[in-house]
Amino acid sequence: MAYSRLYFTAPFRTLPPPPSLPKSPRFPLLVPRTSHSLTHKTLAFSTGIRGASGSRRSCWRAMAEKGKGKVEVFDSEEDLSVSLGKYTADLADKFSKEKGSFTVVLSGGSLIKSLRKLVEPPYIDAVDWSTWHVFWVDERVVPKDHDDSNYKLAFDGFLSKVPVLPGKVYAINDALPAEGAADDYETCLKHLVKSDVISVSAATGFPKFDLILLGMGPDGHVASLFPGHPLVKENEKWVTFIKDSPKPPPERITFTFPVIKSSANIAFVVCGAGKAGPVHAALGNGQNSDPLPVQMVSPEGELVWFLDKDAASKL
Repeated sequence: MAYSRLYFTAPFRTLPPPPSLPKSPRFPLLVPRTSHSLTHKTLAFSTGIRGASGSRRSCWRAMAEKGKGKVEVFDSEEDLSVSLGKYTADLADKFSKEKGSFTVVLSGGSLIKSLRKLVEPPYIDAVDWSTWHVFWVDERVVPKDHDDSNYKLAFDGFLSKVPVLPGKVYAINDALPAEGAADDYETCLKHLVKSDVISVSAATGFPKFDLILLGMGPDGHVASLFPGHPLVKENEKWVTFIKDSPKPPPERITFTFPVIKSSANIAFVVCGAGKAGPVHAALGNGQNSDPLPVQMVSPEGELVWFLDKDAASKL
């Protein structure tokens, strides 16, 4: 069987404790069943969800309409990263206790930076890292030490700082061309399904990861599934490849939508005003005859949006 596990070449290390930060209060918000006039202290989203604003509020919490998940909007990326760390650690604890393992799928981009709280106390010591199995939702077909590598990004910013077992980190075989690397990664996933490391969706028959952490591009792409590209319609393969990515580098492998949608939990982590348009397209009430990839993520399980206020500025 030709799949590859990547073993770390750097020793694990932990970071010194960060300076204590004041905790910002968070309050649950109720979604009204009927429309009401909103005061000047209320932020009204075009989805019909409501969130309170004010200088002492660090987070707006709301429920979007069915299929669009829960939306959390934070005043800053720092507040977002605190919440994302707790969310991820809580899910890891839940699945580790339930089944003895936690299968988590990473993305590239700014997501890794937003996971930084996990390498700090209390999580660095409290999380059972031995249960983690780490995957990538997409990867650039470049050497693992290349600056474009999603593996390198995750290793430098996260994995080298936590004691995840090296044999449970599943990187692509970067010695293979794009098509071969995709087939190899799918073979790896199928082996892990047979050995009960990865669950299977009873509804779809596709692998069911415990958590997929997704970013989003300014054009609304997710993983390496781009607007208008034929791969957004792939519904049989688990992992596929692209040689003409509109964003460099051109050759990549990517999970397909059926795999992404079968996840038990999906978290979208989106920051910046440059992504406000696709966020509005995904969470707003407008209809789009040619939906963006981000609009096509309707998971079997639970979906949570972690947005900073700039990314949510058009809601």
